[in-house]
This record gives sequence, structure tokens and C-alpha cells, in this order.
Amino acid sequence: MTDLTPDLAARLAAAGLDPAATAALVRAALAEDGAVDVTSEPIFGPDDTAAGDFTAREDGVVAGVPVAAVVLELLGVAYEARVADGDRVAAGDVLISASGPTRALLRAERTALNLLTHLSGIATETRRWADAIEGTGACVRDSRKTLPGLRALQKYAVRCGGGVNHRMSLADAALVKDNHVAAAGSVTRAYEAIRAVYPSLHVQVECDTLDQVAEALAAGATSILLDNMSVPETAAAVKLVDGRAELEASGGLALAGAADVAATGVDYLAVGALTHSSRAFDIGLDFS
Repeated sequence: MTDLTPDLAARLAAAGLDPAATAALVRAALAEDGAVDVTSEPIFGPDDTAAGDFTAREDGVVAGVPVAAVVLELLGVAYEARVADGDRVAAGDVLISASGPTRALLRAERTALNLLTHLSGIATETRRWADAIEGTGACVRDSRKTLPGLRALQKYAVRCGGGVNHRMSLADAALVKDNHVAAAGSVTRAYEAIRAVYPSLHVQVECDTLDQVAEALAAGATSILLDNMSVPETAAAVKLVDGRAELEASGGLALAGAADVAATGVDYLAVGALTHSSRAFDIGLDFS
């Protein structure tokens, strides 16, 4: 296996992805397939070559082209990207053209497709939400409901689809949730404990009721998550806050009602399903 070219490493870094971490993840994925391909190796010799196209089989948004390129590069397969991450594509569009040793191309196929279809599925679903709330001033945002080891890639795919990221890890920002409040005794006590240790840290407080919203504001919160509130309750919270804190609607949101929630004046719609439940985007590798 070869190292990444400087060009691909630079493209990954420009996308906000760590080249070394991405390559390590891909190597681990390739290792899952074992050291020997007992199907391809008896059929094809080391000098046999092939070419093929990774082609979209439905309309959507692409994410993961440089990640799939890592798979190809590590296996010594030449490639040319035909689209860029974030592009809208139609069924039949070629995303990547690849050529090289037949054995290597067949070994690369499933790992590249697994990553490309998963990330493009997230980007496509995110774009549906972003389009649904366009013009409202609100943004669709993800959560930490990600697959272990894939968080950076999944959150990258959200960005490709027009969404924005919430915190990447527990160290990035504080989020006071219902269990924190229950264990601490109150919203105020939990919020003030964090502020005493991290006076400049971004702190978001999850609120289930308008009374909790008022308490969070009184404690000094400037970021509030409205958990499982109806549209009328969300609108009332927006009126109560009156611009003193950013607001994020969360819990039980559906694409069909996204515009109504966004129209209340919240800043964000939190959609954990973007990363934990998006359907894989249909892409295939077809040999020419």
C-alpha cells in the first residue's frame, strides 16, 4: 500500500478532515476484508488491468469523494474525480473514474462504496432539510449521535449537505441536559457550576418547559436548546427569549414540519437522524 499523495492530503485538510486519521480509518476498513481475496486472485493475474466508473443511481448530493480516493490511492488505483463534494448529481452521473490492477480495483470497490454511499446519504438528507427551511434564517444542525469512529466523516457530510455542526466532542462545549439538571438539582446550579470552572466556554442549556427557559435566562445562559416543544411552545420561547440567547429546536422534528419550526424564529433545528438514520445513497461501480 502506498502513502497519500500531497495533493490528496491537502484536499482532505482543506475539507476539515485529518489526512492521517482518514488514512488510518480506511486502512482499518480494508483490513476487515482480510489479506487474500479468494475470489479475484484465482481469476486475475497481477498484470491484469481494468477500468470503471463510480456512478450515481439516483439524484442527490455527493459527499466522500476524497475519502473514496484514499481507498483507491492506498491500493494503487488511479482515479479522476468527476464531481466535488457538495455537488448535486443526477442518476447516471459519473462521480469517479478509476483504473488500475484488476485485483486492486475489486478490493477497493466495496470499501470505497461503503464510505461514499454512507456519506452521500447523509449529505443528501441534510440538503433536504436545508432546502426545506431555506429563507427562514435557521440552520439545520447535527448532534453527537454518530457511529463510533466515523464522527469526523459524518459531520463533514452534514456540512457538504448545507448543514452546520454542533460540538465534535464533550470537550468542545458544554451542554446541560436533563440528566445533568436532575442530578445537580436545578438548571441554575448546573449552569453556575460550569461557569465557575470554565468562565469563557460556550454553554448550552436544554430546557423542556418555558419555566426552565426563564430560569436558564436568569442564570445567564446565552444558548438554549428547546427539547420536544410543540410549534406554539417554541414560538412562545422565542418571544420570551427576545434575542437574549440563541435557540435550537430539538426532539421529534420531522422534515414535513421543518419549515413551521424554523419560521418561529429559532436559530437551529437539531436533527440527530442526519447521522444515525440517513439512508445510503445508491452508487455503483461499473467496469467498462
